[in-house]
Amino acid sequence: MASLVEELVESGIHFGQRRSNWNPRMRPYIYTVRNGIHIIDIKETVKGLLLAKKFIGKLVADGKDVLFVGTKRQAQAALEQYAGGAKMPYVTERWLGGTLTNFRTIRDRLKRLEELERIMESGDIKNYSKKMESQLTREQKKIFRNLNGIRTMHRLPGAIVVVDTNREKNALLEAKNLGIPTICLIDTDGDPELADIPIPGNDDSMRSIDVVIRELCAAVSEGLGHRQTNDAVSAKREGRDGGEGDAGDGQQRRRSSRSRFRSDSAGDAGAEVTASAE
Repeated sequence: MASLVEELVESGIHFGQRRSNWNPRMRPYIYTVRNGIHIIDIKETVKGLLLAKKFIGKLVADGKDVLFVGTKRQAQAALEQYAGGAKMPYVTERWLGGTLTNFRTIRDRLKRLEELERIMESGDIKNYSKKMESQLTREQKKIFRNLNGIRTMHRLPGAIVVVDTNREKNALLEAKNLGIPTICLIDTDGDPELADIPIPGNDDSMRSIDVVIRELCAAVSEGLGHRQTNDAVSAKREGRDGGEGDAGDGQQRRRSSRSRFRSDSAGDAGAEVTASAE
């Protein structure tokens, strides 16, 4: 814990925006003002980060995924490195309107991307005219740039992590409309009401973003480990239940065979008694 606090402080996560550029709703998370710059309460930052890690770990363990969103230049590298390494979907380019609320259309565009990639890999694109080949190449690059990070997202996420609430307001509104929990690294000029779990901190520093995303993705990895364990236990339990069910069926079949044998024996004995009486 102490090392994490030191790392957060060294990354400059406690430096907020200028006093003239702030959101009054962030007042509970501000410690003081120094040289005209708001200083964020590091206790609130650690509190929000730990709460977010606990929530993400449980969410991923239950089988849901987390979508990471950060289209500003300072956040792109961290999201690609940590979210990609944790095999979670992420958005580092422009947020396309309807990514969540119109998810079916987004999946159709991803199918189109796979189709274009098959055409290029097979060499069939050479069968088209130069103009059509150029158009297909541009289309493939555009879809790949905008949607490559979420191509493994086959269903809506269980939560989204956002860097800079002001820049990613459309993504937050879509998540709120669908009831998807939001976790936000939010500076003193942001609106904490857009976040279900706010992590107050400097969202302009590459180092502070790197530390926060790394810690959240560590919670994702831990949740994935628990998910695999739970899946293995469930499969083992189902196999045991299935085996007991088969054994039960076998016992029923054996009991049925004995019953039929007794019935046949009783029938034969009755026939012999009748023959003797005659």
